[in-house]
Amino acid sequence: MRVLVQRVSSARVVVDGEVVGAIAPAHQGLLALVGVTHTDDADIARKLAEKLWQLRILDGERSAADETAPILVVSQFTLYANTVKGRRPSWNAAAPRPVAEPLVVAFCEALRGLGAPVQTGVFGAHMNVELVNDGPVTVLLEL
Repeated sequence: MRVLVQRVSSARVVVDGEVVGAIAPAHQGLLALVGVTHTDDADIARKLAEKLWQLRILDGERSAADETAPILVVSQFTLYANTVKGRRPSWNAAAPRPVAEPLVVAFCEALRGLGAPVQTGVFGAHMNVELVNDGPVTVLLEL
């Protein structure tokens, strides 16, 4: 599982013209793009949720846990793109929907269990993700 985290001053996900998840302007938070591979499981999802919640990348070296900062989670199978050969990425390392979707849900549930205010995109939908990267700060989390 990979989580690409961006510290944001605002973000939102739009599906079919409707905002389905957002971090309001003036509320520093985290946008978490989550990719799942074939070997991932619920334990990995839980551990990465804990790591994200405690990650000290907000202003003043504070974590989302310190600030109860909002987190917007968006499924992102393209984090497992293989671009070594040719010009067309391979998606073979990305887990299929029956594996990936429950693990993204488990990741969100683990964050909520820690006290995080979590909003999400829509798994498998074509999403427009808008954000203002604060810093900019972007970090890749893996175990």
